Amino acid sequence: MVTADRPPLPPFDADTAAQKARLAEDAWNTRDPARVALAYTPDSRWRNRAEFLQGREAIEAFLTRKWNRELDYRLIKELWAFRDNRIAVRFAYEWHDDSGHWFRSYGNENWEFAENGLMRRRFASINDLPIEESDRKYHWPLGRRPDEHPGLSDLGL
Repeated sequence: MVTADRPPLPPFDADTAAQKARLAEDAWNTRDPARVALAYTPDSRWRNRAEFLQGREAIEAFLTRKWNRELDYRLIKELWAFRDNRIAVRFAYEWHDDSGHWFRSYGNENWEFAENGLMRRRFASINDLPIEESDRKYHWPLGRRPDEHPGLSDLGL
């Protein structure tokens, strides 16, 4: 199977690693499982919390379940570290369940990329904090976070 390159490509520098993190944030904020799954190698391996996945089909199914449960999802990712073909990010996202209870989920991800820029391994550790709706910090319209919206460090997260 021939897969097109997905720039920026490894090895990463500070600028390209930050760009890769922002592109991932933008894609996840679409909440489009099929589109997001294309950023991963066909045999990509994941650990998300206590769930282990392999392959785009499993990733797409997982994301569909996730965004059916995590409503009004808005995410911010921030580069933490990088080296060669690996990137570490920290993130926080806000969402509510179908009962209207709000949460801010905090976590860290470790990513490893293939030479073509597709992610081949993703390890995510995530904790959910119940919050009041009045404590929300992410108020942009659903979709991409506006460039002028503060990031995690600016928000004190």
